[in-house]
Amino acid sequence: MKRLLSFLICFIVLLFWSSCRKDFEFSPSTGNLGFAKDTVYLDTVFTNIGSSTYNLKVYNRSDDDIVIPTIQLENGVNSFYRMNVDGTTGLEGPQEGKFFENVELLANDSLFIFIETTIDISTLSTLENQFLYTDKILFDSGSNQQDVDLVTLVKDAVFIYANRDEDTGIVETLTFDVDGDGTPDETTLQGRYLENDELTFTNEKPYVIYGYAGVGAGQTLTMEPGARVHFHADSGIIVTEGGTLNINGELSTDQEVLENEVILEGDRLEPLFEDVPGQWGTIWLFNGSENNTVNYATIKNATIGILSEFGQTDTNDKLTITNSQIYNSSAFGLLGRATSITAENVVINNSGQSSFAGTLGGKYNFTHCTIANYWNSSFRQYPSLLLNDYTVDENNTIFTNTTEADFTNCIIYGNDNPELLLENEGADFNFKFTNCLIRFNNSNLEGAGNYIFSDTMRYDGIILNIDPDFEDPFENLMRIGEDSGANGEALVLDPVGNDLLGNQRGLTNGLPDIGAYESVVFE
Repeated sequence: MKRLLSFLICFIVLLFWSSCRKDFEFSPSTGNLGFAKDTVYLDTVFTNIGSSTYNLKVYNRSDDDIVIPTIQLENGVNSFYRMNVDGTTGLEGPQEGKFFENVELLANDSLFIFIETTIDISTLSTLENQFLYTDKILFDSGSNQQDVDLVTLVKDAVFIYANRDEDTGIVETLTFDVDGDGTPDETTLQGRYLENDELTFTNEKPYVIYGYAGVGAGQTLTMEPGARVHFHADSGIIVTEGGTLNINGELSTDQEVLENEVILEGDRLEPLFEDVPGQWGTIWLFNGSENNTVNYATIKNATIGILSEFGQTDTNDKLTITNSQIYNSSAFGLLGRATSITAENVVINNSGQSSFAGTLGGKYNFTHCTIANYWNSSFRQYPSLLLNDYTVDENNTIFTNTTEADFTNCIIYGNDNPELLLENEGADFNFKFTNCLIRFNNSNLEGAGNYIFSDTMRYDGIILNIDPDFEDPFENLMRIGEDSGANGEALVLDPVGNDLLGNQRGLTNGLPDIGAYESVVFE
């Protein structure tokens, strides 16, 4: 009986509540919508390449449920923008994504508008290969109309990509001699060899590369001062046997703009992606490529900034890199495998593994370089600088001699300890560190094997564990301050030369500083 009585009471209460409830009644908006921003900036895009998705939050701060009669783009069906309003794409046909009717918004509630764009710059009147494209989102009409501006900078570009067969849908792949036996091996690496008229990258337009751009036998890819090269995901440059890469940047007057430097980075131009590692593949100096040079270049956000393979017995070094910076590599900044590299005034920082690794032996000469690693993660397994003379495959261990590994006036530092690892299995493992500032504080290793720092045949004038006083290494600002342990400690070379910024070394007191930069007084 009590259970039946309770049921009847609940039923009567529910019936009474439902009879008193009003259905939602939506009133037309009165031009009092609120917006999270009055302008939506869709960051720079390349012509005909879709942007990221941006959002705008719209508020109804009144106590009434309202209906917005129309939400539309001012340029209508001709707009290069497209919208999604709270999960809907609006009217069908040409107005889809451009025009929405009777959008309901509850009292004290909000909705999201998602905005994207793909713009064909050839239809616009451009100035210096770029154009500021604008439109508006219009809410309602007449005296109740409100608007939010949309702004996008569009850049023209030279696009380099592998061709797709119209019949089979198969994309071009590069085929080359991977194992060095003289027979081209099949590969699934998408890309194509550059044509003769594509072998000079100028500063007139940026270059956007999809897949791998190959430099074949007898070809030289030249990048002129001020060139800008952008890589899509899983893209890069491969310089194959008999090919050459020359990056010919110059010192810039404006260190913010870097107008004369060659910059190689990903193709995501939004600020969110400015320092994201691993956005593209690598610059691969393949077995048999020769006389590659890099000067005044910034290489950032790759998987491996530069991969140089084999060639340590060549008369000329496989790679000469000067006055350059490599940042934010998800694996290695500069990786050599049984190769020959000469480097001067080079800064490498923030790498998922080592900033520089010379593996499988080789020949390396680094002068006035800053090899650092302030990778902001606990998963880094390797030090800033790694040298070894072997590799292990499925069957055995392969040795290659380290004929020469000289580091003079270099900073080798980071946020881990130690930042130097020297591994050898063979007897011919020749290295020397002269007037270098090194982070190495490991009692288990120091004083034995490759780490006898009193051995002047291998270590001469080195400084251990003194703060280099970097400006802000986590932001890749690698200049050193007046309190740096590197100040005035470099071996004086002939000629003395300039630092990465063109400043004469030792100008203030005649004593040059260790690393790629002369010290400054931070503001």
